Amino acid sequence: MIESLLVANRGEIARRIIRTARRLGIRAIAVHSEADAGLPFVTEADEAVCVGPANPAQSYRNVEAILAAAQKTGAQAIHPGYGFLSENADFARTVEAAGLIWVGPGADAIAAMGDKINARNLMAAAGVPVAPGTTDPAASVDAAVAAAAEIGYPVMVKAAAGGGGMGMGVAADEAELRTQYEKVGAFADRMFGDGSVLIERYFPRVRHVEVQILGLADGRVVALGERECSVQRRNQKLVEESPSPAVSPELRSRFLAAAVRAGEAVGYRNAGTVECLLVPRQRGSQVDGPGAEEFFFLEMNTRLQVEHPVTELVYGVDLVEEQLRVAAGLAPTFDPDALAPRGHAIELRINAEDPKRFLPGPGVIATWNEPTGDGVRVDSGYVAGNTVTPFYDSLMAKLVVSGADRAEAIERARAAVAGFEIAGPKVNLPFFAELLENAEFVSGDYDTGIVSRMR
Repeated sequence: MIESLLVANRGEIARRIIRTARRLGIRAIAVHSEADAGLPFVTEADEAVCVGPANPAQSYRNVEAILAAAQKTGAQAIHPGYGFLSENADFARTVEAAGLIWVGPGADAIAAMGDKINARNLMAAAGVPVAPGTTDPAASVDAAVAAAAEIGYPVMVKAAAGGGGMGMGVAADEAELRTQYEKVGAFADRMFGDGSVLIERYFPRVRHVEVQILGLADGRVVALGERECSVQRRNQKLVEESPSPAVSPELRSRFLAAAVRAGEAVGYRNAGTVECLLVPRQRGSQVDGPGAEEFFFLEMNTRLQVEHPVTELVYGVDLVEEQLRVAAGLAPTFDPDALAPRGHAIELRINAEDPKRFLPGPGVIATWNEPTGDGVRVDSGYVAGNTVTPFYDSLMAKLVVSGADRAEAIERARAAVAGFEIAGPKVNLPFFAELLENAEFVSGDYDTGIVSRMR
């Protein structure tokens, strides 16, 4: 097993990785910005190194500073967490070129799946369903218009190099497409350094379902069930649950098989997620109710997901430990041929934002009292006295609940939300209290438009 691990991240995910590392007897090393010096992940690590000022480009994305910290502390491996450099193929190559172990998929797999158009084409060739769309970037607005005429409106205009719900726009007609093409392209060039866009069919009512995969050290790819991620604001997830209330056993079998094919197509190793769009059955049809007729590949996240805890609770595994074992060339702790889900889990992303418009509301945390009880887990990045700064994502904690079934998980979530006390920054807990009483959510028959309908 790896003996020393540098965590190239911050907040709750750095704290989460450090917790598993220390349980396994691995020396845990944190890197942090000047703004994060007082956060729990820094004090809980065996060693910590400041890598720069608050600006992520000068700290958490500062490759030279991170590698210097690894050399200074004698780190054997680097875990990138999620965000920042986690899906940067060049960083993965640089880490390995420095003689360190990269706790993640190979750089070639990261690069292959980092371009949405390339990823779509690879998945189609592997027999994974993809939505109708372009196989090459739309080189001009006229090319986009011609593609949309063939695909059929409405269409989604997407940044080819984007991810995490950023760089997307919907067009219902040609005029709107021309506007969105310029807007998305400019955004993509500014954010990702690549203004290429693709055009896909847009489905007005859709669910967002993803599959957790793990590429093992022996070359096999296994799937650890699916997660429902349809409660979103601005294409950003707020709630995830496993298993999905929309997925039947037959559909689950197809989902998992497609995800395994996706991983095998790029020789995937370590943890990853295959994200899909699930098109629900039409309301009022003879097959009304939870369920779906078809699903399409959306993208592959070549890293550990924010929502990995719901899979951990349903499958009884520690995904960070499995990541470390794969990186060390070791067999998993579980039997890949006997994976079976148990119960239901729901994750709520507790953000420093107002519960109505979801605008960031950083500040000093005056009160922080986490809920406890059966089936309650809190992965947090802060404690009372810490400051939520405006420099990073607004995520403060993940409230994760589990139960024997979905109804019990919802009941436990209601109690946990009511028992979570946070004062100082703005917080979205009131939104979750409302959601957990919402008839559409409670029924399980909801889609990505649920938050907008609530607002």
